[in-house]
Amino acid sequence: MEKKPLTFGKAVWASALGMLIASAVCGLVMLIMMIGMVASLGSSETVMVRNNTFLTIDLGHITGDRAASGLMQRFGGDESVGLIPAVNAIREAAKDENIKGIFVKDGGANVSWASMEELRDALCEFRQSGKPVVSYATDYSQSGYYLATASDLVSLHPSGMIDFRGIGAEVMYYKDLLDKLGVEMQLIRPESCAYKSAGEVYTLSHMSPANREQIRAYVASIWHTATSTIAESRHLDVDKLNKIADDLSGYMADDACAQHLVDTLCFEEDIRNLLKERYEGKHLLPIEDYAKNNQAIKQSSSHAIAVIYAEGNVMDGSAKGFDEGVYGDDIVRSLRKAMNDDKVKAIVLRVNSPGGQATASESMTHAVMQAREKKPVIVSMGDLAASAGYEMSCMADVIVAQPMTITGSIGVFGTIPNVQKMLNQKLGLHADTVNTNRNSTGMTVLRPLSPTAMALMTRNVEDFYKVFVGRVAEGRHMTYDAVHQIARGRVWTGADAKEIGLVDTLGGLDLALRIAAEKAGITDYSVKEYPLEKSTWEQLSELFNGDSDEDLNLVAKARLAWKWKSASKKMKTLSRIEQDLLFVSESEGLQARLPFIFLG
Repeated sequence: MEKKPLTFGKAVWASALGMLIASAVCGLVMLIMMIGMVASLGSSETVMVRNNTFLTIDLGHITGDRAASGLMQRFGGDESVGLIPAVNAIREAAKDENIKGIFVKDGGANVSWASMEELRDALCEFRQSGKPVVSYATDYSQSGYYLATASDLVSLHPSGMIDFRGIGAEVMYYKDLLDKLGVEMQLIRPESCAYKSAGEVYTLSHMSPANREQIRAYVASIWHTATSTIAESRHLDVDKLNKIADDLSGYMADDACAQHLVDTLCFEEDIRNLLKERYEGKHLLPIEDYAKNNQAIKQSSSHAIAVIYAEGNVMDGSAKGFDEGVYGDDIVRSLRKAMNDDKVKAIVLRVNSPGGQATASESMTHAVMQAREKKPVIVSMGDLAASAGYEMSCMADVIVAQPMTITGSIGVFGTIPNVQKMLNQKLGLHADTVNTNRNSTGMTVLRPLSPTAMALMTRNVEDFYKVFVGRVAEGRHMTYDAVHQIARGRVWTGADAKEIGLVDTLGGLDLALRIAAEKAGITDYSVKEYPLEKSTWEQLSELFNGDSDEDLNLVAKARLAWKWKSASKKMKTLSRIEQDLLFVSESEGLQARLPFIFLG
């Protein structure tokens, strides 16, 4: 019997039905996968630590102060551990009879100098337990080699290299690009803040004298700390290390060994055999797995110290989904929770931020002042605590920083683009206006700021700068004039900041906790971390139940943010340009932040 072809209407209905069935099946499969993924991430099983185990630290797996959320790691596809959980794990391993030592690998390290300093301090403390630390790399990054010199044995691949050449800084300038596009960036900053150089990347084509001066000073400070420490550990002279860096005479493996930068050249298999034969290290356990055991242990004490993490760019509002950064509302809420929690006896604010929006900075600083009236507030500075990152710190009872921390940058600026030329000459677009008042359209990006608007913006930045300096003067018990002399937007290292009174003492989070406990009059305490990490379900709910078009793009933004982190190891320049331009495009109002600078 001959089959009749489907009519147009039936064909449409059949196609639609097929699409519905396919969509339903795909949706069901994705739901099952999502449930499985969430279930696996929710697992909190502890890791069994076998006897004769070496803890393995792959520096390429250390990301930020706190590790990315489990769901973020799933999107990124890599296991990671935060700096602070890693440091805590090292300290716990020193007391663990099953841990025989630590094996450190420089697996494409992208860890900043101050973070390496905190890790290095923990490794030195670990060695005091009598257990060895062994380091290996196919290629050592400069900061990775600095860390490796805390080891009993420093080894290198026979064809490897040590990137030992001194510290350099690069600033990317966009003025010529903006000129070609027909965009004029209008920079507003206090007249005295010549060192506040972040906005200069859009108005100049090269470093200003003030910016060159401050960069030269702080890279020299970091290099001095690094070479002094390396020289002591490797029994070398600082002058010799500088000559090696100048001549690149320790770059190649054979040269590095001849210059006594490393102890031995070998393959990773040889090191693993050495761990077994010399140190009875039969098993290797990644630190990211071992750190989970510490997190699974519920500390019980009648007292607690709150540790509030402020890591990333400072922004107004609250974080949603995968959002990363220091969101003003979240930090204020965390400070108030800790302040009103009777069990919490002191607060440690862990700041790792280059700064950001001035309004969020003010809100957080005000919350710190309120918290300090009830409980001791101690600041622990990470890699960066500058601009808005320093303002939120300055009212604390005690400020602790690493010698290599970048801090200060007490100042403010504003940038408003003028795209009139681009629209008129490049795109053939023209904007016309109808105004009820003289300045109704005086603050738009479609034309230059009106003289009145420019005067208002200038007054705004000048007033905020005075407030900022006044807060530092009050918090640091200094005169306004004394703060102004070391402010003006200038950047300092932690070591230099201690000398001029911006920092009280040098050390890491552990020292900040000890100071907090001492000021609170307690010896036994647990640690409560804020902002509270969101559950996977909360993250998914915020991702897929947003109330704006922006929320619908959070998954894409999360993946892009993770790709930036990964790409930065191989394509630092391109990644930094993307982040810089994106940050500027999404920023509003006054900014108190650092320029993006690469440190070698």
